[in-house]
Amino acid sequence: MDNIYLYMIIALAILAIADLVVGVSNDAVNFLNSAIGSKAISFRTIMVVASLGVAIGAVFSSGMMEVARKGIFNPGEFMFDEIMIIFMAVMITDILLLDFFNSVGMPTSTTVSIVFELLGAAVAVALIKIGHDGGGFGDVITYINTSKASQIIFGILLSVLVAFTIGAIIQWFSRLLLSYNIETKAHWVGALFGGIALTSITYFIFMKGLKGTSYAGQSFAVLGGMKMSAFLEAQVVSIVLISSVFWSILSYVLISFFKTNIYKLIIIVGTFALALAFAGNDLVNFIGVPVAAYNAFLAWTSSGITASAFPMDVLAEKVPTNNWLLFGAGMIMVLTLWFSTKARGVVKTSLDLSNQGETKERFQPNALSRGFVRFAMLMSQMYSFILPNSWQTKIDKQFEAPVIKISKDKKYELPAFDLVRAAVNLMVAAVLISVATSYKLPLSTTYVTFMVAMGTSLADRAWGPESAVYRVAGVINVIGGWFFTALSAFSAAALVAYLLNLNTSVMFPILLFIAFALLIRSTIVYNKKSKEIRAEDSLIKAESSSIQGVIHESANNIANVVKRGNKIYTNAINGLAKQDLALLKKNKKQILKLSNEVDGLRDNIFYFIKNLDESSVGASNFYINILGYLQDMTQSLEYIVKVSHKHVNNNHKKLKFNQIKELKEVDESLENLLNEIKEAFDSRSFEQIGSIIKREKAIFNVVSEKIQKQVDRTRTEESSPKNTTLYFGLLLETKDLLTATMNLLEEYHNAHDASVAPAKLSTEEEE
Repeated sequence: MDNIYLYMIIALAILAIADLVVGVSNDAVNFLNSAIGSKAISFRTIMVVASLGVAIGAVFSSGMMEVARKGIFNPGEFMFDEIMIIFMAVMITDILLLDFFNSVGMPTSTTVSIVFELLGAAVAVALIKIGHDGGGFGDVITYINTSKASQIIFGILLSVLVAFTIGAIIQWFSRLLLSYNIETKAHWVGALFGGIALTSITYFIFMKGLKGTSYAGQSFAVLGGMKMSAFLEAQVVSIVLISSVFWSILSYVLISFFKTNIYKLIIIVGTFALALAFAGNDLVNFIGVPVAAYNAFLAWTSSGITASAFPMDVLAEKVPTNNWLLFGAGMIMVLTLWFSTKARGVVKTSLDLSNQGETKERFQPNALSRGFVRFAMLMSQMYSFILPNSWQTKIDKQFEAPVIKISKDKKYELPAFDLVRAAVNLMVAAVLISVATSYKLPLSTTYVTFMVAMGTSLADRAWGPESAVYRVAGVINVIGGWFFTALSAFSAAALVAYLLNLNTSVMFPILLFIAFALLIRSTIVYNKKSKEIRAEDSLIKAESSSIQGVIHESANNIANVVKRGNKIYTNAINGLAKQDLALLKKNKKQILKLSNEVDGLRDNIFYFIKNLDESSVGASNFYINILGYLQDMTQSLEYIVKVSHKHVNNNHKKLKFNQIKELKEVDESLENLLNEIKEAFDSRSFEQIGSIIKREKAIFNVVSEKIQKQVDRTRTEESSPKNTTLYFGLLLETKDLLTATMNLLEEYHNAHDASVAPAKLSTEEEE
């Protein structure tokens, strides 16, 4: 039985490595968001700066988080075997919970997850002990540090509200002072902003990055024999004043004499600082529990007492962590930072929600987001009544984003936001986290950095009428996910602890196997999904400014829709024939994705028309008509897929053999037609379109013939109204699909002939 605890220690070490990977994937958004979003420096430079911060922060880490040892529960109330159950339950739950959030690309708090897992597991074990001893529910207070849990919950609410509000206010005044034309501002303006920003970040490095390390508790002769932590607390005002003067003068010198972009420097230093603090303080979220378990194991093995009789008072003492262990953990974090695709997915969510320009909205609006937007619009109207028009005009001018013109022959992805907003994000996050640390408030780094970014986005007018409901819905989803983290962490850890307590020897290997199996499955599914997204066909927005260019660009989209539409139609018929609900359900997702992509192309019409040359305005009519016909095609397919799925899902009578046979014949004719169309557009053999159009009547006749046969059957032998309705619906919608397809071909045929004719005419004139 005693060997089981050695195996648990080994398992905890492996789980710690895995937790480091999933934890960094989640928390990378905290320090990468601003630098990546602003494109201030190259991605490689960003990663090098962040890696240095993580590596140094890990080596100087305090190593042992007190919350893992005695912050949430009173260790002296538990025996060694109970503590091992708590720690094992926490690590199994933590790795699965964080991996889930990473897979869906949602940032969450590793601090909150570890705290509520410790709380859940400790409560479960405490209740088991109380029940065994015949005590009451009120005795839980003896085992649990309830004040710490309430502090964490208060910290969540406080960090969300304060970070969002302060971020919005600071960004509004920063934009009012600097506008978007930072290059034209006087040097002293940039120097003043640089001095304030860099002072904030310096203060952050001292208060959050260094104060929490093991070195902060040591005394130094240069500090008059004082401990570093005591010195930092006593000299806050001096540090801030000296830093302000130093950084302001240095900023002015760099701007005036070395032509340095001070905002880029702020972003580099800020990224390093947040990465340093993340590793120095959040590293313990991943390895604190395993290290505490290892210390408990060493104390138990040297005691000679049985596991169920050895109290865990040893965890109440401070124990330094091996520096080589911290270094190894830091290296794992750095490698994860470079190679984790999930980390970039989490960063993308934050960037999409704070993007200054148009982006593909990930979240759908809901009643709550619409309510918030309406309230904000009402407040905006009140604000316009209060301020004089002349003031409003001046303010609006400062918030007027410049129009960036890019050469049409170059592919370039615009930054999500400018350098000013990136600098404010880092500065405000640094100050808020520093202040919270000095007052010992349990604020989450993730919550603060995310909500600051959202607040600055709102103040910077990134959430305009076109995107506000989507962005607010996204923020609500993320915040809801945070509370889900706390609830699910508590519940899941409590359940795992209960199962382990039933029979540790049996449940430990089973739960460990399940955890690793789920983790491996999650990784495989995520990688497979990522490859499918990269490999699959997707519709491309038109960027050409001439009708000839639009004809060739649109050909790709038409071939794409025809190919995918062909497969969707065939799957619908096959799903009906085989009563295959899984196939029909998957087919519904495919047509919904295709329909959304076509809608996305239509949403881009405004930018397409703006991009046209004066001589090619006629291309707009062609492009709009093409998109209209593509939408008609997807709507017909959507109806066919929907009624097919509904029929099978409701367990209605299967179609008769003759009906299925006839539908297969229609599918075969349609497949041949669509394959021919796809080949013509893939090869740009537009002259073939004319011959395809000539076959229109024959294809329509095939469908009309099937409709007439069903009419005859209905009058004589058909007994199922549902089957009849379904069959007629499929055939009539197939006719609509064919009509939209032929209209599209005719539009293309006419436009191509018109664009080729002038070229032929000019050639003949030259001859």
